[in-house]
Amino acid sequence: MEVIIRSDGVAIATIVADTISSLLTRKPDAVLGLATGSSPLAVYDELARRYEGGRLSFSRARAFMLDEYVGLAAEHPERYRNVIEKEIVSRVDFAPDAVQGPDGLAEDLPAACAAYEQAIIDAGGVDLQLLGIGTDGHIAFNEPGSSLASRTRIKTLTEQTRADNARFFDDIEQVPRHCLTQGLATIMSAKHLVLVATGRGKAEAIHRMAEGGVSAMWPASILQHHPHVSVLVDDAAASRLQLAGYYRQTYASKPEWQGL
Repeated sequence: MEVIIRSDGVAIATIVADTISSLLTRKPDAVLGLATGSSPLAVYDELARRYEGGRLSFSRARAFMLDEYVGLAAEHPERYRNVIEKEIVSRVDFAPDAVQGPDGLAEDLPAACAAYEQAIIDAGGVDLQLLGIGTDGHIAFNEPGSSLASRTRIKTLTEQTRADNARFFDDIEQVPRHCLTQGLATIMSAKHLVLVATGRGKAEAIHRMAEGGVSAMWPASILQHHPHVSVLVDDAAASRLQLAGYYRQTYASKPEWQGL
């Protein structure tokens, strides 16, 4: 696991966009993993700028979303498929139907989860998965207590997650109680995991993820077992890291050719 500490979200977004651009240059038909929430927004803005400037194309790429609320109407603005469409898909040149998400309106939710898991496998797996992290250490919607071997499934959201997400709704009672999410084992199957976190509110989760024991109580800690994880945090999110000085030293002396 490589931990990179930068001054702000803009600096982080530039590094992540550089990595995605490099991937699409050498593999135009790469499979990307897209995350919702506030963490990846600066990355999406930078990718859109590069596309608009003629420096980047997603025309041959495919993408899979991490998760989706259960039961939100197809036209609801907070349905994650609509959020991803607004934040990145409509701003670049993905081909029609190139981006898929779990079907939170399916009549048979277990079957929809199994079909989604198979679709990722059929695509050859995810080359680069973008991740955020919750204040309680969840990634995607794998809440504390999630099986470290879990695959795409239905989950019940914790009250903490519902409270964190209430800012996107009129009040917490409008936040769904259930979701479909890629499991921890599904996420771990991606070739490269890139996690972005900013703000002091994420500091404890980042510390537990990178420096604590691997535990279902802090689901993101499973990333310690992945061979290629890049964690990019600002100074505030890094404020609980015991080895922050070492992480800064390591990145400062990193060979430029190595990239992420």
